[in-house]
Amino acid sequence: MKHVTSKSQHDKLVVEAVVRQFGSVSRSEIHEFTNLQQSEISRLTRELLEEGRLVEAGRARNPMGRKQILLALNEDQRFVIGVGFDDENVLASTMNLRPTIKSELQERTKLNEGTEGLVSQLMACTRKAVEQAGVPPGRLAGIGLAGSGLIDSRRGMFLMSSTVDFLKDVPLQHLFEEEFGVPVVLENLTRAKTVGERLLGAGEMAEDMIFVEYGRTGIGAGVIIGGKLLHGSGFAAGEFGHTHMTEGGPACRCGSFGCLEALAGAGALAARMRKAVAEGSGSEVVARAGGDPEKITGWMILEAARDGDKTSALLLEHVEMFLGLGLANLVNLFNPSVLVLDQRLELAGSGTLEQIRRVVSRQALRHATEDLKIRFGRLGSEAVALGVGSIILQKQFEIPLLKPPRFMIDAVPSDGMTVRTGGKRPEIASLKRS
Repeated sequence: MKHVTSKSQHDKLVVEAVVRQFGSVSRSEIHEFTNLQQSEISRLTRELLEEGRLVEAGRARNPMGRKQILLALNEDQRFVIGVGFDDENVLASTMNLRPTIKSELQERTKLNEGTEGLVSQLMACTRKAVEQAGVPPGRLAGIGLAGSGLIDSRRGMFLMSSTVDFLKDVPLQHLFEEEFGVPVVLENLTRAKTVGERLLGAGEMAEDMIFVEYGRTGIGAGVIIGGKLLHGSGFAAGEFGHTHMTEGGPACRCGSFGCLEALAGAGALAARMRKAVAEGSGSEVVARAGGDPEKITGWMILEAARDGDKTSALLLEHVEMFLGLGLANLVNLFNPSVLVLDQRLELAGSGTLEQIRRVVSRQALRHATEDLKIRFGRLGSEAVALGVGSIILQKQFEIPLLKPPRFMIDAVPSDGMTVRTGGKRPEIASLKRS
């Protein structure tokens, strides 16, 4: 929550947030939402129009009476940058306030220069994104960062990564705020994608939703309960790939055995295919890999299974079964209304979705699956930027009335009085002393 220094500034933020949340609205509707006086609303909206933060958006279509002028957010008045990175790529996108991606760039992640080199690359990509989109000075509203690893988004700390060993306890939020002078949020890649799919993709604003990422190196889950993203006490919620599925299973990178990731992950799928080829099984996947089994990827196997390759189809059945069992556990634990699967799983075709649905329906509680929707995600690589961009915009447009700014609750004047904010206006009450 941003802190303001005057009631006028505070009320401007309220009006702006209401317009963004409810779309094109009239001044009288703003009054209904906020209970601000009509004269005050007229003054505030006039100033916001002069500053370019609001624009007129035609007239209301009310059947009777004067057609009131509608006000809308000027979505291109400010911009945010969303940066997502893992051990392969850095993707930086410039978005307006909707958010809509205006420009994006991608680079291979530099891993040979340690933490300092990677942080420098992330900052350089952010600058390039600003320049590429032609964002004028002062029009950058914030930056959202999303990384693959364990992230404390409250403190803005990148704690650790299983794929980038040297990234440990890096205060990325602080470093970026010092460098760019704008608010910055830091989030885990999977959780950023979850927010993107909920707000702008297959989640369709569901209050209780789970997104399952099926990545090259692991399987993660983003959980939204009651419209809020679940982080966990140590910000480690969502390690779906490390749920235990069977005794005596294959070794996992986490040090355990029989994890979902080791049984059904894209990396495990590719390893199983290489073993099958080495043992004499034929598969067109080898040709897709240029004749080199070491270059086989899970994505190649999914596509080959869709196209009728028998070995790939057999291996895919194994993935569908264990993934379905794991998802049934998630459904029993969290009872979501929508379960969104990583768009990359769609490479295997619609049959995979149907098979997973059957396993979930068979294994999960009937009451939890009666109205459950299971679908593929609608967003591809843009999900990270849109998700983390949405998170920074949510913070930018929080309505201050819902959370009083610090100066209204922390100030203790020298005369021993303190400020209370139980009503619409702060009241002064004596400070009780023991």
